[in-house]
Order: sequence, then structure tokens, then C-alpha cells
Amino acid sequence: MSILVGTASWTDKTLIESGAFYPRGCNTAEARLRYYASLFPIVEVDSSYYGIPTAANSALWVERTPPGFVFDIKAFRLFTGHQTEPKVLPRDLQAELPKTDKKNLYYKDVPTPIVEELWARFFAALEPLRAAGKLGSVLFQFPHWVTPAPKSIAHVMHCAERMQPFLTAFEFRHESWFDEKHRESTLRMERERGIVHVIVDAPPDVTRRAHTVWEATSNELAIVRLHGRNAQTWSGAESAAERFNYEYDDDELSELSPQIQEISKRVARTHVLFNNCYRDVAQRNALRLIEILSG
Repeated sequence: MSILVGTASWTDKTLIESGAFYPRGCNTAEARLRYYASLFPIVEVDSSYYGIPTAANSALWVERTPPGFVFDIKAFRLFTGHQTEPKVLPRDLQAELPKTDKKNLYYKDVPTPIVEELWARFFAALEPLRAAGKLGSVLFQFPHWVTPAPKSIAHVMHCAERMQPFLTAFEFRHESWFDEKHRESTLRMERERGIVHVIVDAPPDVTRRAHTVWEATSNELAIVRLHGRNAQTWSGAESAAERFNYEYDDDELSELSPQIQEISKRVARTHVLFNNCYRDVAQRNALRLIEILSG
């Protein structure tokens, strides 16, 4: 039973600007990652959602972290069905896009040769982490408009197939994936394909979030992602920092601890990642949860 606790970024803008986590003088990418990895055994890479990562960067992450450190990588936003501005694609591939007036592209809008090249570059970026034994899972965070409708299910299945043999996790945002009608079929789909079910902690009684379901669908891994419980900012916040501005108190962390320990008994490894990334809140919550889990 292995439980790794960390945060969903180490380079969040508000974290760096706060000056509350990194020591004075810790102001380079290398120094920040080395310091973060001295305190935590795992981190989630958020930048890979916004742009295709590079193998060169992955190699640097390997070099700057101790043996056994783990990276969970978020899938590129085009793959998950999010709107994607052409300017975030690699520059050489931007030049190959057909002319369009669209501000945003979706997966279906991008010519197949470019899609294939994007997948190839994404896999190449994962390789240094995989080879070093530091790749945890690849997280697909599907947007609210991806529902259990046939067209969306087909794309979800397509992503599952493309990611073989990488350990892959799915986090759904539309509540219908785990409603009474679809819960069992969603879990069955994940189990049959070896997909890691992401257990979500988020504000109760709000829309645009999947139900919290404490189930494991992979023998290898369970993931718990903690988004905070700020119902007031969950919808309509101008930035992610505002949306996730929430600090779990000791009572809430103590309530979560036995649930995390119980789910960890069903899998080889459990990743717990705080996504309440506002200033150093996530880091403080993660350190406190480590203390609570340690007893």
C-alpha cells in the first residue's frame, strides 16, 4: 500500500508570486523543482494541458528530481475535447493548418496528419519519464460538454486506445457520467480498458462536476484529486486561481484520510493531488495531509 501526496503544479503563477512557499533565492525552474521534490514525492504537470510538452523538458525533470519521484502528466487539451487556439500548437504545425477564421479548433477540425504528429510528439515527451520510472499516469480531464452520448463515448474510447500501453486516468466533468443511469457502465468501461478512475473532491451541490465515487477501476493505481470546496467560485470565476481558492481545514482532511486509506487497500499505489492551487494553499494542505496519514 503506497500513498503519494502532492499538488497539481509547482509553477502556478500565484504560488510563485506569493513568496510563501519557495525560499528566498529559489527563483529558477531548476531550483523550484528541486525544492518541491525535496518535500513531496509526486507532482502533476499542468503545463502539458496548455501545450505539447517536449522530450527535452521531460529529461530535465528526470534529472532534477530524486529516484522514485513521480510525475502525473495532464493530456494536451486538444486530445480531451477542449477548445484549442491554433497558436498553442507547435509553430511548424501551425503553418500546416488549413486557413480558417475560427478562433478555436477542436479535435475534429484538425487534419489527420497533424493530429498524428501531435500524438507522436506527446508520446515522445513521455518517453524520458517512462524510461526513468518516473511516469505515474496520464490524466485526461474531459470538459463538461463531453457526456455519455454516443459521439462523446466514441472519442473517449479513441483516447483510451491511443494511450495503450500507458497507464491512463480519466476525469469527467459532466455529472451524468456517474449518475444513477450511467455510473455502473462508466466504471465498467474504465475497468475493461484498465483506465484509472479519478475520485473527485469538489464543492457539493454544484453543477459542472462529476459525482464523487470512491471506486478503483485499476489494480495498479487510484487517483484522488482535490479541487477545494468553494461553491461560490466554482462557476464563473475569471481564473483557475479564483475558482480553486479554498483551504481544507483539519476536520475536512481528517474526514478524507480514512477514505483515502481504504481505497489504497484495493490498489498498488494511490496518488492524492491537491488542485486548490492558490498561493501556497495546495502545498500547505498536502503537507498537512501527509502528517495526518502518517498518524
